[in-house]
Amino acid sequence: MDKAWFSLGGIKQLVLKLTAVSLLQAGAVVAQAMFLAQTIDLLFEGRPLYDLLPPLALFVGVYVARQTLVWIQQRVAGSFAERRSEEERGRLVSHVFERGPRFVARENSGRLVTLAMEGADRLRTYLEMSIPRAIDTPILTLAILLRTYWLDVISGLILTVAMPVIIVFFIVLGLAARKQADRQWGTFRQLAGHFADSLRGLETLLALGRSRTHGQSVVRTAEQYRKAVMRTLRVAFLSSLSLDVFSMLAIASVAVGLGLRLMEGNIEFGSALAVLLLAPEFFAPIKQLGADYHASLDGKEAWASLKAVYSDRSSPLVPEPEDRYTQAACRTDSVLTLDHVGVANREGRTLLQDISLQLLPDNRWIGIAGASGAGKTTLLGLIGGLIEASSGEIRLDETPMHGDKWKQWRSQVAYIPQHPHLFSLSLADNIRFYEPGAADEVVERAIEAVGLSELVQELPDGMKEPIGEGGRALSGGQAQRVALARALVSGRPIVLLDEPTAHLDVETEWELKQTLLEVLADKRVILATHRLHWMREMQEVWVMDRGRIVERGTHEELCLRGGVYARMLENNNGGRHSS
Repeated sequence: MDKAWFSLGGIKQLVLKLTAVSLLQAGAVVAQAMFLAQTIDLLFEGRPLYDLLPPLALFVGVYVARQTLVWIQQRVAGSFAERRSEEERGRLVSHVFERGPRFVARENSGRLVTLAMEGADRLRTYLEMSIPRAIDTPILTLAILLRTYWLDVISGLILTVAMPVIIVFFIVLGLAARKQADRQWGTFRQLAGHFADSLRGLETLLALGRSRTHGQSVVRTAEQYRKAVMRTLRVAFLSSLSLDVFSMLAIASVAVGLGLRLMEGNIEFGSALAVLLLAPEFFAPIKQLGADYHASLDGKEAWASLKAVYSDRSSPLVPEPEDRYTQAACRTDSVLTLDHVGVANREGRTLLQDISLQLLPDNRWIGIAGASGAGKTTLLGLIGGLIEASSGEIRLDETPMHGDKWKQWRSQVAYIPQHPHLFSLSLADNIRFYEPGAADEVVERAIEAVGLSELVQELPDGMKEPIGEGGRALSGGQAQRVALARALVSGRPIVLLDEPTAHLDVETEWELKQTLLEVLADKRVILATHRLHWMREMQEVWVMDRGRIVERGTHEELCLRGGVYARMLENNNGGRHSS
């Protein structure tokens, strides 16, 4: 029995219900064999038909009752499994929306889609099959074994000796099957993620003439999945064959022993026939458990993957709904202090170390410069409350940050990532991301301020036109402007910009830069970028290298210092981007 089952809500009530059903089933199995054996025994004695009717009628009644109990068991277990799998799916989706696009990018969107769609369904199959079998097997097996001992001790001993041998083979083959199922599920996730990513980038692949080549890689991944499935099926078939062979040998041994004792007159025909009818029923639960184990094993692996995803404890990307209206709880002139703060990832690799700084109210525009991988994005996420610190202390107005304080701080922050996510909603609803109740007039002013008015005029339904994956595709610059409009509509005083122009052409970057400088002039802006031409506009520049802040000052001061920043300028095309 899987200990993880007991973390599910309502599992105790389910176990009690299924135990009661299994006890009734055990009684029905034994009674069915006894009544059938009695009927056949009377038939062999040459009794008249009316003597056969009572035990035959009881046999039919017990048989119907047994099938009814099986149906009840399936309904109870199926209903529970469906509710729990939907809860797990909802928990995953809620966690993904809470953590936001950065979390999706880290975990791979294709993998998350696979877990939400296929993983939850496979979890349902796993719970629906495994829980009833885990309860049925000991109850039915023990009841049949006790009745067999009551009828014939020798047959009971044969069954008792045979069962451990079968269980040992079942365990050995089960471990092999689990290993293959792990590989199968991993290959399936790889295939699903690869396919989802290919669909998302199909236009780019077509434009670059790489669609056929990339299609071949999808075919190779699909072939790997096919081979993994076949290996799992081979182990499953081998396991079933082994169970069948050993159970048939045990039943044959029981039958031979009964036959010999019948010839010697040491056992009655009715008792021998009842034992012979019960012997296959004795092995049926363990065989069914083995078959269902292989059929639902990938569901167990899917559940482990689901729990691994939503057990992630990184800070959420956006405030929870109730936080969107608590901006007054945190002053706009608050001071954020980082005192010897470090950040490490889940593998233990250090991303930031010994970061000490203060974000003061008069720090209107701060630039974070550094090469790729220097820690700029991580520091930006740390300041915004998107990433948890591994060491050191973070204070807000000299009060240590905790859950409520972080919520207050995040309610003041608007975050614009490198690749803003556009939801499959209208343009207006995408802009209302932080403030769902914002009026159309507010959205229109933001659209005009960020330079999207021309785009809106071109759209058939204006700002109500669907965009994102399910609607009109926008360019990188347009997506950044939508994210900027979100920040304006939110009214939040602090804006975090993560490489806002990293993937734009020179002309689009210049236009967006002018827009940013204009519409964010009254905001406290922290900009992380490796494009150093932005640094001339900053009041202060933080230079990062290998997870540390190695230099601080204005653009002019850092140039005169001749340190890391000056070398970066020199390497950046002779400093041409600094102007």
